[in-house]
Amino acid sequence: MHLLNRSITIGSLRIPLPVFAWFFLAILAAIAEISRGQEAINNYYIFKGVFEHTLAQKNLYLQYPGEYLDSNHYGPLFSILIAPFALLPVWLGCFLWCLANAWVLFYAIRQLELSKKQELLILLIGLVEMMTAIHNVQFNPMLTGWILLSYVLVEKEKDGWAALCIMAGFFIKLYGIVGMAFFLFSKHKLRFLLSLVFWGVVLFCLPMLLSSPEFIIQSYKDWLQSLVQKNAENVNLADENLMQDISVMGMIRRMGHVQVKNYFVIGPAALLYALPVLRTSQYRYATFRMSYLSLLLIGAVIFSSSAESSTFVLAVTGVALWYVIQEEPRKKWMNALLLFVILLTSLSATDLFPPYVRRHIILPYSLKALPCFTAWCVIVYQLLRKDFAGTVLPAGTATQTQELQK
Repeated sequence: MHLLNRSITIGSLRIPLPVFAWFFLAILAAIAEISRGQEAINNYYIFKGVFEHTLAQKNLYLQYPGEYLDSNHYGPLFSILIAPFALLPVWLGCFLWCLANAWVLFYAIRQLELSKKQELLILLIGLVEMMTAIHNVQFNPMLTGWILLSYVLVEKEKDGWAALCIMAGFFIKLYGIVGMAFFLFSKHKLRFLLSLVFWGVVLFCLPMLLSSPEFIIQSYKDWLQSLVQKNAENVNLADENLMQDISVMGMIRRMGHVQVKNYFVIGPAALLYALPVLRTSQYRYATFRMSYLSLLLIGAVIFSSSAESSTFVLAVTGVALWYVIQEEPRKKWMNALLLFVILLTSLSATDLFPPYVRRHIILPYSLKALPCFTAWCVIVYQLLRKDFAGTVLPAGTATQTQELQK
């Protein structure tokens, strides 16, 4: 924890070490991948292709082996998001895309009603997963930031902007829809719902500015078909691609060699999500609301058959948020659980982990998901049993002041 008190001096600026490490390592990861050539940044070529194919009104979900490997699985709205980057030279667009992802997540963490120490600790815990996503030139850090911001904006009673973050995440990668749960905590529920409808219509139509209504409507149909096909591929035990389905269902399928259907796991999980909602008397406590936010971030990944290594920036951010809001001194089992997450979830995808163990144990059984699932179960138990009236956020924050006044 001494790292939280260290800083780097650049000219007249004193930058906290975790903040410096966050951006410095993001820059290094981006430069490293760009310098390796097109194959290393294949995902960026797919993203760039979404913009170019929307302009040309070419099917967004076919494979284009002359341009890149694999195919796109993001919604048509992604063409708008990637446009400013796609218009630049590849090396510059890719570099700025990576930095934008790191910055959005950093900014969102800073907006949470937490102490400086807690913010820096979240950055340290999530650092490896952020780098993993940047090395893969992925959108997941930005998506994580949008989910956090949707929560923050509801807390600040800016439900219209929260709805924008939720619907943007949904229309690009579906995961953003978990932000709908913040309806529970909204003080302006009608405004929240009307804003969702408004932004849903706007964002559905927005890509039409780059092409035509007919093409975009057809693209949404194609997107649905591509997601169904991708899910079928992910859950196929005969497929030797171990980089997908890193989920609770994936663990069951691969450990038991059984073709279990997703709903056998997602159904009970949905029930466990719903039960804490009945504890309406706990809604007033920020620690309860943040714990539920953590649960959503983790569950969005571990209950998705599309989960891959770079997606776990969502889940680990959720674990980090849960950890920092626990009362100090934290219990030994909490520290042990965090260490379990860092070692088996975050470091297992890096070269710091023994390659043999990664290839023959972690990947074949989707064990990267196990620590996060353990944390998810712990949070469910706390949400169901704990009296959050006895827990507080750092003294002096706006949220804590409001709670003390009630």
